[in-house]
Amino acid sequence: MAIKILVVDDAEFMRLRLQKLLTEHGYEVVQAANGEEAVLKFREESPHLVLMDITMPVMDGIAALQHMKRHDAAAKVVMCSALGHQSMVLEALKSGARDFVVKPYQPDRVLDVVKKYAG
Repeated sequence: MAIKILVVDDAEFMRLRLQKLLTEHGYEVVQAANGEEAVLKFREESPHLVLMDITMPVMDGIAALQHMKRHDAAAKVVMCSALGHQSMVLEALKSGARDFVVKPYQPDRVLDVVKKYAG
């Protein structure tokens, strides 16, 4: 059974970039375009790991993280953020995020985080 990863970002090109990287390494990828959609996909798909942007329309990544953790306290969520959003990253870590990845994504960093938290 493939390891399933939920990729959440309001920028489609970012989702597609991550999907390409992850599928090339044997992972199954599910996508969501905002936090609200991510919470629904999280409940439907039960991914092994969530890679989620912080700043998104409809529902931001921190609110979505909090919903996911209420649904499943063991949820593995790694936040993604551009440089300069350190306070938001700290808030996400306090809310239960396991780690964070800085945008623009470095493929090796993404793969290291996925291996660490998704097995």
